[in-house]
Amino acid sequence: MGNTESAVVQKRLARFRPDERPIIEGVFDRLHRTSGTPVPAGKGKVLCLDTIKVTMGKMAPESMIMRVFEGMCSMDSGVTQPPSGGVSREQLVIFLADTLRGTAEERAPLVMSMAHGTKGTTTTDQIRDFLEDLVAAVVQTLTHKGRLRGWRPDLMGDGGQGVKLLAEQLSSELKPSDQNMCDVACVEDWLFRNSSVATFLELLIGEGLEVGLTSRPTSTLLPQCRDTPWAELHCLLDLPLLMFLTPELPGGDTAPWRLLFSTNVHGESFTRLVGNCKCRGPSVLLVKDTKGHIFGGFASHSWEVKPQFQGDSRCFLFSVLPTMRVFTCTGYNQHYMYLNQAQQTMPNGLGMGGQHGYFGLWLDCDFGHGHSRARPRCTTYGSPQLSGEEEFTVDTVEVWGVGQPPEEQEQEQEENKRSILDADLETQAIMEMTGKTMHSQGLREPEEDN
Repeated sequence: MGNTESAVVQKRLARFRPDERPIIEGVFDRLHRTSGTPVPAGKGKVLCLDTIKVTMGKMAPESMIMRVFEGMCSMDSGVTQPPSGGVSREQLVIFLADTLRGTAEERAPLVMSMAHGTKGTTTTDQIRDFLEDLVAAVVQTLTHKGRLRGWRPDLMGDGGQGVKLLAEQLSSELKPSDQNMCDVACVEDWLFRNSSVATFLELLIGEGLEVGLTSRPTSTLLPQCRDTPWAELHCLLDLPLLMFLTPELPGGDTAPWRLLFSTNVHGESFTRLVGNCKCRGPSVLLVKDTKGHIFGGFASHSWEVKPQFQGDSRCFLFSVLPTMRVFTCTGYNQHYMYLNQAQQTMPNGLGMGGQHGYFGLWLDCDFGHGHSRARPRCTTYGSPQLSGEEEFTVDTVEVWGVGQPPEEQEQEQEENKRSILDADLETQAIMEMTGKTMHSQGLREPEEDN
């Protein structure tokens, strides 16, 4: 493979399993072959920008491909650097090791280079622009590779707007030292606290350069979408919003989503909303008001109609537009979820957080109206006013069940309770024919009468 004796390269290669190292070392030659670029003999051969464009052209915008190439060129291999305008084999190995297996300390200078930082500093604006390109590239990669898992971007919200919102949310977690300037320590701290950036980089580089490492399967990023009536639906969700919400949920990307209620499909009926959502397991509520604000909440338990608060500390509220933010429990009270209907002495509607008459998010049983009274903050979740106006008018409401439906969970539990004697009747019959004694037959627990 033309291995170098550089200690820097060998240290990076040690992060991969022995069977993975030839894959990493072979990427350089494979890129040359697949791009059709002639490989000159000798040590001077390099990867040029056009080669990277040919390989990644369908999975990332050109601006992100340029950033990837600049990141490769910034790698210090510990040996003589190639001529300007090219990437050496050693630089590529180090780049792959840092993006796929690197620490926050190693990724920080790389991110700053891709963000066009200079002299060991970059600005929060430059980081945000880099993140916009990165998120857009991840969405493009998922689409091109067919990793949408049942979602239909053409029937979902504005993905371009979602890219900007997610990039702004990620960059908002930076802690610049002075006047929006970030040094290496600032970026390193940010990467250490925020795993999403590393996950996005791993997916883009792993898929974009076709680096298949079996020891670490590529993250799906998106949950599976099941049984959704796309012919009737144009939903509020978009792919960046799913990428934002999924890590916040207890099941992550392993919990499938299924539509329970949408005003576009089921009409503007609170009774229909309650009927579709109660006793259906954890769910995500999305609301868009007539001012254009989009917000919602995660309910950790099935909704039940009763005059008491329900749920637990896994519940949270969130904002989508004008900003993407998650607001988790403060511990001040346990007013996580509330759903009531047809009561004369208690409020009738659906609410999350705060208290009666002052919910962080409230939908009135008189469908179409709600409030977000959270001045200065919702006591349960610490969220500000989520809607455009304190008293808002509903434009769209959606509820998505997340995770396994309760009926499937019960069926699975019943199957797990079945006796091993019933697991494989064919094998049991063969054992009896050969004279095998089934010692546990008499130990079966008696079945309960219906």
